[in-house]
Amino acid sequence: MTDAAWESLSNQAVAACGLVYFLALLAHLVEWASLRKVPVSASAAAAPAGGVLVDTGPAPADEASGRRPAMFGRLGYLLTCLAVAIQLVGLVARGMAADPNRVPWGNMYEFTLTGTFVVAFLYVALHRRLRLAWMAPVVLAFVLAVLMVAVIWLYAPVAPLTEALSSYWLVIHVVSAIIATGAFTLGGITSALYLVKARGASRTTGYVARLPKPEVLDRVSYRLHAFGFPVWTFAVLITGPIWAHQAWSSYWNWDPKEVWAFITWVVYAAYLHARTTAGWKGRNAAILALVGVATLWFNFIGINYFSTTSQHSYAGAPALVTVGTVPTTP
Repeated sequence: MTDAAWESLSNQAVAACGLVYFLALLAHLVEWASLRKVPVSASAAAAPAGGVLVDTGPAPADEASGRRPAMFGRLGYLLTCLAVAIQLVGLVARGMAADPNRVPWGNMYEFTLTGTFVVAFLYVALHRRLRLAWMAPVVLAFVLAVLMVAVIWLYAPVAPLTEALSSYWLVIHVVSAIIATGAFTLGGITSALYLVKARGASRTTGYVARLPKPEVLDRVSYRLHAFGFPVWTFAVLITGPIWAHQAWSSYWNWDPKEVWAFITWVVYAAYLHARTTAGWKGRNAAILALVGVATLWFNFIGINYFSTTSQHSYAGAPALVTVGTVPTTP
């Protein structure tokens, strides 16, 4: 296949995965709409001893109406799995479209595609282990919204990597940062749902009523953050400085992205430290987790638009101008 054919395949795969994500979201909305008037018993959303597995509630009295939400729930999950697979094809094709072939992390459009892929992939991978069916509508809405932003405002044609990105540290650094970003994003979604559930704990019908108990949401959020933090530490405090020294002959340059990545690290370090030493749980921990995910995504996208001094400006596709086939910053 030619480079143009690979790029076309990538664009088609991204469009297709967006459509499938949308169909998955519709399936889950039908699932939850079917349950909106069904009361949740006192035993619903209960976690078994020592675990975080969650039962989303008893089936309705009518067996036929009980099968309908279960069917749409399974359909939504299968469609999500299919969308993740199609998005992976789009990412691989994006890298194959470059000459020479490369990893698909050359600009903000490609970073965002990869970020949404990891968020969706982690949801699919942890769906059964943590029983995350209750998270599906929010995760899919988030992934769809960010994909739309990427396609509409961040898209850039395939081009060779800039000199600063032509390093094997790109793979090591970006993979670890993206995995941590996915875990922190799912943790932030869980923390937001915790706050919603805590305010609507008395409800017996609707989506909020079928969320797990607040203490279960709090525990799931903690596990996601505890997984993401050491990966983020590896990305920000180890691979990032090593790559910076290789590219710019300095381990630390006070670059806005470096500073905000460290701010994000400090926020999540404070979150985990407060939980383990001061016993922070519930509302305060959830708010701090949301502060963390806000700094994370501001660093991920916002710095490219609000900073004119960042040495990471090559990550912002709209800021690039093309001379021949090699992008350079103005």
